Amino acid sequence: MADSCDILVSGGGIAGLMAAATFGAAGFRVICVDPTPPVTTRDDAGSDLRTTAILQPARGLLQEAGIWSHLEPHAAALRIMRIIDAGGAEPEARVVKDFDSADLSGEPFGWNLPNWLLRRELLGRLADLSTVDFRPGVGTTSLFTRTASARVGLSDGSRISARLVLACDGRNSPMRTAAGIAVTTRRYGQKALAFAVTHDQPHDNISTEIHRSGGPFTLVPLPDHEGRPSSAVVWMERGPRAQDLLTMDPAQFEAAMNRRSCGVLGDLKLASRRTIWPIISQSAERLNGERLALMAEAAHVVPPIGAQGLNMSLGDLRALLDLAVANPTDLGDAQMLAAYHRARHGDIQMRIKGIDLLNRTSMLAPRPLRDLRAFGLNALYSLAPVRRNLMQMGLGVK
Repeated sequence: MADSCDILVSGGGIAGLMAAATFGAAGFRVICVDPTPPVTTRDDAGSDLRTTAILQPARGLLQEAGIWSHLEPHAAALRIMRIIDAGGAEPEARVVKDFDSADLSGEPFGWNLPNWLLRRELLGRLADLSTVDFRPGVGTTSLFTRTASARVGLSDGSRISARLVLACDGRNSPMRTAAGIAVTTRRYGQKALAFAVTHDQPHDNISTEIHRSGGPFTLVPLPDHEGRPSSAVVWMERGPRAQDLLTMDPAQFEAAMNRRSCGVLGDLKLASRRTIWPIISQSAERLNGERLALMAEAAHVVPPIGAQGLNMSLGDLRALLDLAVANPTDLGDAQMLAAYHRARHGDIQMRIKGIDLLNRTSMLAPRPLRDLRAFGLNALYSLAPVRRNLMQMGLGVK
């Protein structure tokens, strides 16, 4: 006989664990599965050294779910988003513009946390919830749906009967594939290096994005490491260059990253191993199937620009939660899932197109086009209403 629950969450990454905790805190019976047990320490093999910024609107959802109290002690505030154009003959800052959260409110834009730590703290929250059954090391293998319920086969041979299957199982989502939902994928020929550094100068809670060619070099605030100021770095480059950087000896790599950083935080020292990730943009043709909802990377993937990835996923979660709580007896039915698709699809498509444009602009190599990029940054920043609207759109409040 199959186990039963209200919601089966396929995928135990950050978005899946947040979804399990959020629905569990709302009183729904949740089973969450993932074939790969989460790595929750910084220096263990397989740990995710990327970081995630939780933006202002998302914090409210995490507070409601009892998650934020686990995260807040470890978070570094993001008060200023600094954009630097370094597209001149030499890699040095020639245009510097600050987008200050104080122009919108007394709160930071968001709060930055390492992904490995997010997983650790989310597991701590799940342990508090009797409504959630987390099963690491178990994946989904099959999906059979009817009007009233779904039945999901798991890799351990068991089956789960659920009113709603929530696919948070990544860009190659097995549940999306089982439902026959197509995706559109754009490839940029880029990869991103993710690692941590220490530096001479304090970051002052400023996230700095440096544009030259190949993609942005982004420094995001972290708490101090071993008594020194520390930041997470995402360095996007064309694939062959990224691969060369990955395999450089540490001294050569530090010289290359200090040149690319334009010295904005003084001398950078590598403070972790380097990891590498492919850069794509991807969107599902729809977010709903019979008894199935797609969210997070099962629904959309974007380049790591503007802290949009997880925050788009939390927008998905907010919409689903509101629909589920408003009519709990209709959880997972066709009307609810159609409403979810309508609520999210347009915003997702707008953000994917916007980030695609920003990424292509950041990759520009010919000098005249880099000059045009610098001119555009100056022009946008000089218009206060436009600057304010861009900040609001980035936060997801417009």
